[in-house]
Amino acid sequence: MIPPMSPSPEPIVIVGGGLVGASLAIALDAAGLPAVLIEAAAPTVGQQPSYDERNLALARATVNGLRAIGVWDFAEDRATPITHIHTSRAGDFGSVRMNASEEGVDVLGWTLPARELGAALLRRLDRCQHLTRLAPARVEGIHADDRGWTVDVVTDAGMRSLHASLLVGADGTHSGVRRQLGIGTREHDYAQALFVTTMTPERDPRGRAFERFTNEGPVAVLPLTDRRVGVVLTVAADRVDEVAAMDDQAFAALAQERFGWRLGRLTRPGKRSPYPIRRVAAEALTSNRAVLVGNAAQTVHPIGAQGFNLGLRDALTLAELAMGATDPGAPSLLAEYAARRAPDREGTMAMSHGLVRLACLDQPFLGPLRSLAMLALDRVPPLRHALSRRGMGFRANAPFAVREKTP
Repeated sequence: MIPPMSPSPEPIVIVGGGLVGASLAIALDAAGLPAVLIEAAAPTVGQQPSYDERNLALARATVNGLRAIGVWDFAEDRATPITHIHTSRAGDFGSVRMNASEEGVDVLGWTLPARELGAALLRRLDRCQHLTRLAPARVEGIHADDRGWTVDVVTDAGMRSLHASLLVGADGTHSGVRRQLGIGTREHDYAQALFVTTMTPERDPRGRAFERFTNEGPVAVLPLTDRRVGVVLTVAADRVDEVAAMDDQAFAALAQERFGWRLGRLTRPGKRSPYPIRRVAAEALTSNRAVLVGNAAQTVHPIGAQGFNLGLRDALTLAELAMGATDPGAPSLLAEYAARRAPDREGTMAMSHGLVRLACLDQPFLGPLRSLAMLALDRVPPLRHALSRRGMGFRANAPFAVREKTP
């Protein structure tokens, strides 16, 4: 048995070293706060499940945050700027177009493969000075006391007991920390799955990203390097096996049918795997000296690419509050965290859920209403500006690290 770590100063213990958990660990380190990061997977890109083939649409505010904690320097050369976003609905007229120059900025956001962001996080983690990393490691149990939590961790070297002033669950949709805290969830099965891949379009996207709503679900096309695009294709759950068995030609034909011809012919689909889609929302964000962040707190429908963007704002808000606190696990601090995150969290979940239900619902009488809404958003500058700012990730009470002066 390895002796327990010294409890003074007591660290913040983060369970889960995925994209959000690693970002939180880095933000705490940048603030000079001691933390322990516990991750089940070995600390390599190939072993971490969340550092996968997905192509992430990073909002402008998100990149501000990644830059503030020193991660973006390691990722920028693999990222592709998004200068235009085009949103439309199959069968309806009208579209919504966002343009960086009209918003007074150079870029609305960036596309970055999750594995590249993971690699950048690992490089930044290597430079942390106040962080202890345990990976691969497994949480065997957590036990509450008056001062916080004792966390029993199994590593290759044996059992280790840590005492935490604050316990953070960043361990994903199926969070073990959330379960052990006794926090329930509200869940919705969309009966859909995503196929994520890359393709080569006939025409260069030139910084344009597209979201296309259809009766079968949304399709997203994101610009990548080397004139490739990232394609996110939603299919009904009962078609997953059929689509997974398609050869490249059949899959390309399906993607073409669903997306259309705005970039010409789509060819050469890459490796693809299905991801089931469920909405999972924790019934509380905090417990006694414990807090949930990222997918452990809320897993949203990927429409609008809000998942990591929302989770990073969780992490940076928590780090900001902890930085100025004598006790990061104090009830008053956790209450403030929950209050600050509530509008962003609830608004984002409501938006993603509402878009799926309204924009993809096969109800002919909704068509004219959707079309009029798109025309209004596209043609009325204040509405378009508000939508663009939201798309860029700017929110009220956002953590300081993601903010900037914009029109």
